[in-house]
Amino acid sequence: MEWFTAPDYWLARLVFQRVLAAVYLVAFVGAALQFRALIGERGMLPVPRYVERVPFRRAPSLFQLRYSDRLFAAVAWTGAACSLALLAGLDAELPLAAGMLLWLLPWLLYLSIVNVGQTWYSFGWESLLLEVGFLAVFLGPHDHTPPLLILVLLRWILFRVEFGAGLIKMRGDACWRKLTCLYFHHETQPMPGPLSWFFHHLPRPLHRVEAAANHVTQLLVPFLLFTPQPVASYAAALMALTQLWLVLSGNFAWLNWLTIALAVSAIDFTPLTGAPPALAGLPLWYEVLVYAVAAVILVLSYRPARNLLSRRQLMNYSFDPLHLVNTYGAFGTVGRVRQEIVIEGTDEPVPLPDGAAWRAYDFHGKPGDLTRLPRQFAPYHLRLDWLMWFAALSPAYARSWFGPFVERLLDGDRDTLRLLRHNPFPDAPPRFVRARVYHYRYTTWRELRATGAWWHRTYVREFLPPTRLESTPTRR
Repeated sequence: MEWFTAPDYWLARLVFQRVLAAVYLVAFVGAALQFRALIGERGMLPVPRYVERVPFRRAPSLFQLRYSDRLFAAVAWTGAACSLALLAGLDAELPLAAGMLLWLLPWLLYLSIVNVGQTWYSFGWESLLLEVGFLAVFLGPHDHTPPLLILVLLRWILFRVEFGAGLIKMRGDACWRKLTCLYFHHETQPMPGPLSWFFHHLPRPLHRVEAAANHVTQLLVPFLLFTPQPVASYAAALMALTQLWLVLSGNFAWLNWLTIALAVSAIDFTPLTGAPPALAGLPLWYEVLVYAVAAVILVLSYRPARNLLSRRQLMNYSFDPLHLVNTYGAFGTVGRVRQEIVIEGTDEPVPLPDGAAWRAYDFHGKPGDLTRLPRQFAPYHLRLDWLMWFAALSPAYARSWFGPFVERLLDGDRDTLRLLRHNPFPDAPPRFVRARVYHYRYTTWRELRATGAWWHRTYVREFLPPTRLESTPTRR
């Protein structure tokens, strides 16, 4: 059926698939490199302990059947290999059904990881990758005609990502309604990037323009995705440009890149490329399968759609264990003050509160060293660094893992230390570890020129008193 297919979107589909494959690759490599310290057999939140108390129906995963660190590594690296194959376009070299299975495999593998990842995998972009990755199974390779229904469902995801984020802001912090949130956001966001300091120091009237433009892009433009072309393409392109702005101003793992991929899937490139090439048609069984998938997604969309209309809107929430249709949103509340937890150790037998023997552990992305300009890590996700930001907001976010983290520092655990940028005790672990909360703020232009420091900090309170391995860590 001609109306079932959308040949004009062949290039949009191709770009979307390549970006998605690249995001899958980053996600699997990150899982392979970080899992041992986070959720491994000797990790802070071990998978075996989790699956003992959580049944399969609530968290379907291969690891519900069996877990070992070796098996997890095999799953992660197999997912990375599949992602590389998809990035190279191998799905188009296979029969249609085999190509679909090649797209299905990374989805199944990553679902298995997310569903046992606990708090380390509780971010909205995990569900977004799974929701988008599931629909990608039914898009077909680049030499077949794209199915229109799947493209429409991808727009439905993009609509919920943008509109949900816009609503959560307007319903949340009053500074979004006053257009003042960006006075603080670039300084207090979870993981600033190398340009965040400069974004923060933009004139305040420009920050107000940024906030207003954000509201337009997230609350009005999403409705244009379902209008005729070329309006829908212009709307999608505007969303993609907005996401690139966010890429420049911070580190948000692969959230922005997935959103850009979704936006690209809605753009008709025909005015630039001319008529589409000759594409193979889709067999009847494929069309029936697409109809069935669309029906399932439509039914499951009821609760996320109702959530958009609710005054108690949930943010980054999954209504089903397969993460097929989810809710999204970000920064319903913007912090006015940045607090950072600084973790220090000492090898002195009797630690003095203000002694020079305390040496700080340095993280890859989390601010610490005052003279170090934040780095760009996204789309790579530094999970420990992000959770440290949440812990500084409230110790409740760290109750399950902060004590085990400190124990592993005191034990000199190699896998845990690999998550850090700098270990101040390379020869032997410290005798004591403590954690203190500091107020961090960006320096001014004058302070930067005088000191070379990008940050200024002042002591706030103790987060963890000096703790040694023989005692039970006290968490606050």
